[in-house]
Amino acid sequence: MPNTHMPTIKLFNTWTRKAEAFKSITEGEVGIYTCGPTVYHNAHIGNMRAFIFADVLRRTFDYAGYKVNHVMNITDVGHLTDDGDLGEDKMLVAMRREGLNAWDIAKKYTEVFFEHAAKLNIRKPDHVPCATDHIKEQIDMVQKLEEKGFTYKTSDGVYFDTSKIDDYGYLARLDIDGLQAGERVDMGEKKNLTDFALWKFSPKDAQRDMEWDSPWGVGFPGWHIECSAMSARYLGEHFDIHTGGIDHIPVHHTNEIAQSECAHGKKFVNYWMHVAFLNLKDGAKMSKSSGKFLTVDAFEDEGISPLAYRYLCLTTHYRMGMDFDWDSLKAAATGHRRLCERVQKLADGQSLDSVELSKAALAHKAKIDEALFDDLNTAKALGQVFTMLDADDVSGLEKAKLASLVDSIFCIDILSYAPPKADVPAEVQAMLEARNAARKDRDFAKADQLRDEITALGFVIEDTAQGSVVKRG
Repeated sequence: MPNTHMPTIKLFNTWTRKAEAFKSITEGEVGIYTCGPTVYHNAHIGNMRAFIFADVLRRTFDYAGYKVNHVMNITDVGHLTDDGDLGEDKMLVAMRREGLNAWDIAKKYTEVFFEHAAKLNIRKPDHVPCATDHIKEQIDMVQKLEEKGFTYKTSDGVYFDTSKIDDYGYLARLDIDGLQAGERVDMGEKKNLTDFALWKFSPKDAQRDMEWDSPWGVGFPGWHIECSAMSARYLGEHFDIHTGGIDHIPVHHTNEIAQSECAHGKKFVNYWMHVAFLNLKDGAKMSKSSGKFLTVDAFEDEGISPLAYRYLCLTTHYRMGMDFDWDSLKAAATGHRRLCERVQKLADGQSLDSVELSKAALAHKAKIDEALFDDLNTAKALGQVFTMLDADDVSGLEKAKLASLVDSIFCIDILSYAPPKADVPAEVQAMLEARNAARKDRDFAKADQLRDEITALGFVIEDTAQGSVVKRG
């Protein structure tokens, strides 16, 4: 049975543009839908920031005692490269790039996504439905919309008529009249600029790798319909929380709301939560189409643990934009390592299961929890952890216990983390060995010179009873 004495969790709701106390549809339970990856390429680290946020959200509800049902889709069916139903199919672009069929492209990048997610300690959601496994549900939903008069057919597909609903675009506060007047684009056979495809027809002169029979002809689903159909399948027609990046607000999530509420005749989602962009330092948005993107593998190539990136994301509120550069990541790697080493020293290898928290320790826990439950303010919660570690009113084991408890949300392996061996480049390790040899030969001038060179590269030397070791500074 779920715990019905839940702490108050405040969440910023994009629908209302304000923080609200969360109230679940079913007491003690929460249903969360996360827009998952489109598996025609690697997910870049900006994408992974959104998935870290979704993971922190579900872990926060776990921590608070809720029974969580977390669903994330896999977009493994080709759709067009443009939100306006224009451009080339993303899967076709990938097929030309790699010489694989669409099914193999989807399989390859789905596997890579979960490999990268695991390196970031992102827990696999309870349900991970693939769009290609739920074509029937998508066709059924389009039929419902057709029966209710919300669709029309053109030569290239079945479209949703956005003029049929009064509040279309409310999530994004779209100025529909302004859009219609300001845009000068080829709308083809669409009746309104904001109308969108529910089902696209396959080209008559070629067979696609991914196409299905439907009441309207052979084709494939529009991008937006898959999330509406799969969220209804696994969470019901009305559920608690929907997450995604801020880029989903004006089109994808706006269209999900329109088609879901028209198909089912009820409110779709109670709380909409969106993650801000992660940008490259030069200000360019990180995107696959621009060619300017990094993946989790790049961290390991530089000898940096992917958990340093998770730690970096925790230091910035999810609704604030992040500017990424290697210096900030290296600083985060140092901060993460030092935090883990400090707590591990306090724990001293002892089991923390039986550690009882004093009144003072519980007061520190309450401050950490308050930050976490205030719209997932992980940056403030981290600050409270450091305040707790510096406090004189709690024991070392209590500090380690509190850090381990909050790490069920942070998930940065505070008690078990060890820097990757590649964290220290081979040339720096060679310089350390040369310094050790110089000291043994009593050539202290050379030893000091090598120490200064190592320090200048951003590393520090620790001389211990077991010998000298070098770590990142």
